[in-house]
Parts: sequence; C-alpha cells; structure tokens
Amino acid sequence: MDRLKAYLLGFIIVLLAIVGGIVWYGGWRLLLQVILVIGFLGVTLVLGFFSALTLYAESWKYGALLTIFTAISAYGLYLSFKWQKLNVVAGIIVFFLLIVVFGIWYISEPDLGLVDRFKSAESLEKAGKYRQAARKYEKAGKYEKAAEMYLKLGWLESAAWAYEKAGKYEKAAEIYERLYEEEKDTYYLKEAHEYWKKAGNMERAAKVLERYAEEEPWFWEDVAKLYEELNNEEKAREAWLKALEYYKKEAEGEGVFWEDVGNVARKLGMEELAREAYRRFLEYCLKEAQEDPMWWKHVAEAYEYLGEKEKAEEARKKYEEYRRRITKANEETSKFPEEKGE
Repeated sequence: MDRLKAYLLGFIIVLLAIVGGIVWYGGWRLLLQVILVIGFLGVTLVLGFFSALTLYAESWKYGALLTIFTAISAYGLYLSFKWQKLNVVAGIIVFFLLIVVFGIWYISEPDLGLVDRFKSAESLEKAGKYRQAARKYEKAGKYEKAAEMYLKLGWLESAAWAYEKAGKYEKAAEIYERLYEEEKDTYYLKEAHEYWKKAGNMERAAKVLERYAEEEPWFWEDVAKLYEELNNEEKAREAWLKALEYYKKEAEGEGVFWEDVGNVARKLGMEELAREAYRRFLEYCLKEAQEDPMWWKHVAEAYEYLGEKEKAEEARKKYEEYRRRITKANEETSKFPEEKGE
C-alpha cells in the first residue's frame, strides 16, 4: 500500500470514528445538526468572501445579490445551530439547490437572454437575432443553418466551423479562402487546403496548397507530390523545381538540407547535381559524427547514395556499436531505479 492510500484509509477511519462518536453521544439528530451547521458555515464563508470581492471591485449589482445570498445562508446557519424552524432550514436548502440548478441551466447557454431561451431558433432568426438563433441551431444539431446565421453576422470562422460540423467541407474551404483574401494570413490557406481534401476536390486542394507554398516555400515538395497523385506531370515538375531551389538555399546555411537537394535532383534526372549534393551531405554527416555518433547512421545513408557499399557498411557498423553501448547503459541504469531517483 502506498502512502496516499494509507493516508486516505486513515482519514476515512478517523472520519467514521468521529461520526460514530457523535451518534453515540447525541444520536442521529445531533449528527444531522452537525452536518447542517458545517454545510451552512462553509456556504456562508464562501458567499461572504465573493460578496466582499465583488463589492471591492465595485460590481454593485452582483455584490448586492451575493450579499443577500450570504444573509440567507447565515440565517440557515443560525437556525441549524439553535435547531429551530427546521421547515425554514429545509426551505433554504431547497432554495440553494434551485439556484444551483438554475445557474447550470443559465451557463449552458451564456449567449441567450432569459426570454430568448424559451424561443425557437426559427423565431429568433425571423426577429433578426442571428447570434442567438445560431446557438439554438447548434444545440439542435442543425449546423448548416447555424453557419448561415454566422454568415449573416459576418463571423466567417464560426461559419466555417459550423459547415465542418455539418460535413459541408467545400463551403468551409471557400470561407477559409475568403478569409485569406481579407486578412492575408497563410494559416487560412492551409485550412482551406485541408478542407478541399476532405471534400474530395484534390485539384482545388493542390491549387490552394500551391498558393500556400508561394509564401511558405518548404511546402513545395508537398505540392509536387499532390500533383503527382493527380497525374499532372507538368505541374509536379514545376513544383519539384521550386522545391529544389528552396532546398539549395537552405543547404547553404544548414548542411543537412543537402540530402533533400540530392533527393529532388535525382528525381528530376539531374544526376551530376545529385551526386554533388550527396557528397556535401556526406561531408556534413562526417563532421557531425565526430561530436555525436548517432550521425553514423546518416553517414551510412550518404555512402549508399554515392554507391560506396563498403564504406556504407563500415559506417553502419559504427552506428550499431553506438546503439549497443546506449542500450547496455540504459539496461544497467534500469536495474537500479531507486538509486537513479536519489
């Protein structure tokens, strides 16, 4: 048994002993009185704290309301302590329970006024209360109607979300394209691309992703692969060429990208460029392997690219030796978890 369970068991035993002592001393009536006093005391203190807090914040309306509730709870505490007017005590308990139920019901639809809660979505729409109608339509699962309300309000992102829930992915995609045109935020192009894919319109998805890649060039490879799936060789080659240019620029600053340059160049049939890129990738990996043996794996891959099988095998053996050392060290450490924790 761990400490937490032991503490919990000890607490339960002490609590049962206290309850038993109260019943033995004064019977079940005294136990009920103690429970009521403690309960009303807790509610009174909490309400009193929030009353003071709201009044300090000069929120007079809510402060006054909470002060009234505090006074009612305090009166229930007094009657419970004196064991008087038990029917009034019961009424106070019922009153607070109803307040809690009402609060939960009210919070469930925070955007609706008290009268609007009893109206249908259709009547709210006719009255021009599109925000309230949208909430009602959402609650009824009529997401397409909710989206129409959001469009009337000009709440495009909410409309897109509602269309997604309704399974109208093409409409959601159109809205995200519209949002991009208005705000020039590439996030919306990425979202539009995803929804065109969900709608099954891969041509439109590719065009949107192409626009996205113009501003975020590391996505040109994704554009190329998507056009390949669509058997559009011309557009795929254009995208691969742009991906190649992007990787070449990145490789000048960070050598690890020479592998990508080599892969794309080989795909485009540029064997001379591919070999030069793999050679430079090998140089980068050999340098990194001096500091971190994990890089021997990539050294082996680079030799494979260059067709040097024997050197690739030698590098792979160094990587496997490194992995064995790491595995052995981990196994030895796991044998003594308590010492490790200390």
